[in-house]
Amino acid sequence: MGEHDLTAVMAAQLDRHLVFPLLEFLQERQYYKDEEILEAKIRLLNGTNMVDYAMDIHKSLHGTDDVPADMVARRAEVLARLKSLDAAAAPIVSFLQNPQLVQELRPDKQYNIHMLQERFQIGPDQIEALYQYAKFQFECGNYSWAADYLYQYRALCTNSERSVSALWGKLAAEILMQNWDIALEELNRLKEIIDSKNFSSPLNQLQNRIWLMHWSLFIFFNHENGRNGIIDLFFQDRYLNAIQTDAHHLLRYLATAVVVNKRRRNMLKELIKVIQQEQNSYKDPITEFLECLYVNYDFDGAQKKLGECEQVILNDPFLGKRIVDGNFVSVPLRDEFLENARLFIFETYCRIHRCIDIGMLAEKLNMSYDEAEVWIMNLIKNSKLDAKINSVSGTLIMATNQVNVHEQIIESLKNLNMRTYMLAKNIVEPAQAAQQAAR
Repeated sequence: MGEHDLTAVMAAQLDRHLVFPLLEFLQERQYYKDEEILEAKIRLLNGTNMVDYAMDIHKSLHGTDDVPADMVARRAEVLARLKSLDAAAAPIVSFLQNPQLVQELRPDKQYNIHMLQERFQIGPDQIEALYQYAKFQFECGNYSWAADYLYQYRALCTNSERSVSALWGKLAAEILMQNWDIALEELNRLKEIIDSKNFSSPLNQLQNRIWLMHWSLFIFFNHENGRNGIIDLFFQDRYLNAIQTDAHHLLRYLATAVVVNKRRRNMLKELIKVIQQEQNSYKDPITEFLECLYVNYDFDGAQKKLGECEQVILNDPFLGKRIVDGNFVSVPLRDEFLENARLFIFETYCRIHRCIDIGMLAEKLNMSYDEAEVWIMNLIKNSKLDAKINSVSGTLIMATNQVNVHEQIIESLKNLNMRTYMLAKNIVEPAQAAQQAAR
């Protein structure tokens, strides 16, 4: 396993179907030998109903058209079970496939159950069969059908535990179909339940929050507003406590989101504090880069870690998404991270130096002299940086600015306002969810 590869750690907190996209990514990047990836896929598939897919992988792995007898027997077993569930769920599936009949359903679950029983002889057994049928379809890889049936099941289910289980399944199906808007809605719905539900133990609630954060990475690094979403969720006290308790590796994704999100720079100070607290439990080049720069003011160390950060991002299934445009391949998040990280180095260096040698700064930014000079000129122009370049001496002269005491107070109040808002939100949301559940 690669030194900074988190796939095994992440897989322990994901549904096995959600692990397949991670393995596909690693296979595409040739991060491991092809045989190792194929063997891992077969091990995953052994716990699903995707027998045909497992057979195809087995043939590819061993270069043969023959498949083991246990796979053939398993396929027959799956087909028999599918036939049985088809029959058991047929009445309610037939009802749900009729749009005119579905329109007769109301928000009142008790009314729906009574109506189905009286008019269509569909009782609790058929509703339970719908759940089993949806779950079976999910295990077969038919995520669209599974999502539809699980949605309908939740409209009829009166068992709260089963309803939550169906919501987890619905979320997984939407993620696998890459329906990011719907998946985000399901994620928020599940979060409300987790935060307001009375769990049998605090550890159970903690585990549910950890699962939710891991599953959320698929959404947050693909949804257009995901980078704000991950910061909003992970910085909530209860979720930050969960990270610091038993999911330290999620700091990689939180740190990356803060670095690339220019509008959320106000969270950088809080992030650095958490990274310092957890440095003995978890560290990788991304967290170490921030520690070098903002704690140790080690610019040489930060420069070295920046090169390692690039490799971590490129080889991470959540961060290294590639965009192919003709013959041109880009990794947008890598480019944004490096750009913002260089800006962090530049700003920090300028904060403690008044006269800066551009050549030395170029070295610390991993750029050529000419690239650094153009980059600094654009930065001065676009950000209204109070500085000027002396081309003769090859230096950057920083103007001395005394920070106004009123500006300091306003800035500190901005952070206080955000903390107060998040605290109020954490109190109000569970209360509202509890009131809705009681109605």
